[in-house]
Amino acid sequence: MLVSMVVAAPPVIGVLALQGDVQEHLVSLAKCDVTARPVRRVEELDELDGIVIPGGESTTMSKLLDNFELLEPLRAKIKAGFPAYGSCAGMILLANDVLDGREDQHQLGGLDITVRRNAFGRQVDSFETDLDLAGETVHAVFIRAPWVEAVSGHVEVLATVPVTAEAGDAAGRIVAVRQGNVLATAFHPELTGDERVHRLFVDMVRGLTGSEEK
Repeated sequence: MLVSMVVAAPPVIGVLALQGDVQEHLVSLAKCDVTARPVRRVEELDELDGIVIPGGESTTMSKLLDNFELLEPLRAKIKAGFPAYGSCAGMILLANDVLDGREDQHQLGGLDITVRRNAFGRQVDSFETDLDLAGETVHAVFIRAPWVEAVSGHVEVLATVPVTAEAGDAAGRIVAVRQGNVLATAFHPELTGDERVHRLFVDMVRGLTGSEEK
C-alpha cells in the first residue's frame, strides 16, 4: 500500500531591501532551508511568511519605509502577528520607544521595549564578544549598536552583555529579545557566518505560520 506524504513548501522570508546589510541576511537565510528574497514593494509583503529588518541607519530606513509606502502596511502586519526579526537598526525600528531618536523617525513597533540608539558609541567603538543566547554561546558583532534600556513583562530577554571589566557601561545590558512574533538583536549575526539566530527566527516562522515540514 502506497502512503502519500505531504511536504510543506519552505517558508518564504523577505529581507527589507531599502538600505543596510541586505545581502548578508539573504545569504544567512538561504543556509536555513527557506526561500529568501529582497523586499521593496508593498505588494511583495503578501507573498511572505516573515520578514527581516536589517542593520543600517534607522532614521534613513524609517524615511524610506514611508517613501516606499511600506511603513503602515508592515506596521499593521506585525501588529496582527506577522513574524519579524530585526538586527541593530532593525531592533530600533521594531521598538515601541526610542531614546536619542529623531523627532521625524518612524517606528514599526511590535516590541514593548525602550532602546537607546548608538548606545555602544561611534563606529570606532564597535566591538565583538561572546554571548549566552538562550543557552548557547554566540559570537556577536556590535557596530554602532543600540541596547535595550527597559522591557515590559511580556518581553523575553534572550541575551545580555557579559559583566566584565572590559565591557564597561555595556555590562549587563540587554541585547537580544523576543516578544511573541517579533525577535530582535542589537548585534549582527549575518556578519559572522553563524546562522543560529536566523535558524531561531526560521523556527519561529514555522511555528507561527504552521509551515513545518510534514
